[in-house]
Amino acid sequence: MTEPRELEPDLRVILAPNPSAMTGPGTNTYLLGHDPVVVIDPGPDDPRHLAVIRAALGGAAVAGVLVTHAHRDHSLLARALGAPVHAYGDAHAGRSARMVGLGALADGGEGVDTTFHPDHCLADGEELRLGGQVLQALWTPGHFGNHLCFRWRGAVFSGDHVMGWASTFISPPDGDMRAYMRSLDRLDTVGARVLYPGHGSAVNAPAARIAELRAHRLARERAIRAALADGFSELGRIVGRVYVDLPAPLRGAAARNVFAHLIDLEARGVVTATPELTPDAAFALVS
Repeated sequence: MTEPRELEPDLRVILAPNPSAMTGPGTNTYLLGHDPVVVIDPGPDDPRHLAVIRAALGGAAVAGVLVTHAHRDHSLLARALGAPVHAYGDAHAGRSARMVGLGALADGGEGVDTTFHPDHCLADGEELRLGGQVLQALWTPGHFGNHLCFRWRGAVFSGDHVMGWASTFISPPDGDMRAYMRSLDRLDTVGARVLYPGHGSAVNAPAARIAELRAHRLARERAIRAALADGFSELGRIVGRVYVDLPAPLRGAAARNVFAHLIDLEARGVVTATPELTPDAAFALVS
């Protein structure tokens, strides 16, 4: 089992035992303070992980639980800690009208916690004072409509919005590419000294990593437009053209990311989708 690791004074991290192609080494659960403690992203419903959290608490009170977003690997243990839960909203909160209009899409998520309902819905920019800790909620939709980052002492807990080990999965209708790009810009303006992500190690050069992720998305968009220009109109064929030698376990995620780009391009009048905007549409560049 992973023991708590101190990152800086008043901050420890516990790695959940849920490594995968989508979660990297596992989900990071952060503990702020010592008594009382603020818990950020309590993690998946795994009794082993809960036992490590409780041992790390050592009988200390939990002042509050903060959840960056309602994916199951981040939120399922929120109620197990017996403290008020703070988040932007439930699993459907924060979606744009366009994403709501897409309706339910099959095979679209990393595992949405449809039971998630916070005790306190945080507004964008809201300051939260818990257990002697002062945090600010930053609404950063893109990976998920209800995604929040949390600012603390010049650091930012960035959830799945910015990670060092991989680019972010954008899966409509939970994920929204246009919102993601805006949220990257938003986080860039914060000027964080370090990012503590939901998966992987700390990001010690936030501005450089944000610029890298922005450039990565713009390069993907150019590759998708090039595939369309060459006559590739079906989602699966576009994915095969854009992602070369992609491992089988990641093909579904790649298709969702490409579809997210196509939705954004269609909204900007660059692409058409016939007969309607779904993964099964025929896509084409606007001439």
